[in-house]
Amino acid sequence: MSNETFLISIRQNNDLSDVAVNQLRMDLADHPLNQRQYITFADLKGNSRQYGVNQIQFCPEKLTGKKVLFLGSSVTFGYGALAESFVDYLWKKCGVVAIKDAENGTTLADHDVYRPGDSYYHRLLEELTETEYIDAFVLQLSTNDAFKSSKLGTIAHDKEISTKTVTGAIEAILTQVKSRWHCPIIIYSNPYFANEMYAQMVKQVQLLKSKYDFTFLDFYHDQAFQVNQELYMADEIHPTRAGYQEIWLPRFESALNNLLD
Repeated sequence: MSNETFLISIRQNNDLSDVAVNQLRMDLADHPLNQRQYITFADLKGNSRQYGVNQIQFCPEKLTGKKVLFLGSSVTFGYGALAESFVDYLWKKCGVVAIKDAENGTTLADHDVYRPGDSYYHRLLEELTETEYIDAFVLQLSTNDAFKSSKLGTIAHDKEISTKTVTGAIEAILTQVKSRWHCPIIIYSNPYFANEMYAQMVKQVQLLKSKYDFTFLDFYHDQAFQVNQELYMADEIHPTRAGYQEIWLPRFESALNNLLD
């Protein structure tokens, strides 16, 4: 099936937003084999029409008009939710001016990348020159680093930061964001899945809080994310639209409201 035929079908059957259709189009241009997985995800109950972004009503609030940059990979993108992630729900419900810099399969560490420049850090450098200001910055603790032999690294106490490790990449990103935008920062983790490397990454972020000022949304240890997995998760890593709307959206709405009060 051609990509455009597929996109027409999924737009109609799942009531997919125009923004999500365009995001899927760009992703399929880079990763054409993803179409097969999206077809499978489209049939999940958690991705049915009733959970789509188009079904959400706009409710003006203090987040309306706030510009937030979201830097991440597939969970920020919404891979298991047909490109409608918590970012899109924040935009539709709260009126957040969302910059969604998310590419499937990418890593924090500048190591084992798909192509030069697609690590989190290198993509951030592009946003630093293109975006004049932001009100808040949200960083995904990428699950891809846990599967692609990235090195954890150590916190840089009086030594040069290396973006070749997970810890170094996070530190470099935090340093750049604080220097450029002086805005509140959120780092969020995935809910629990069985992976020792990712468990170590979560612990490292907790340790980084003693050096940097940021909010950590530790979903890894949050039992609320372990309920109704059949509806809320497309697989062990990626939420469905139902999961983003009913579990993830309230968490981010609350965190951003607290930071931007």
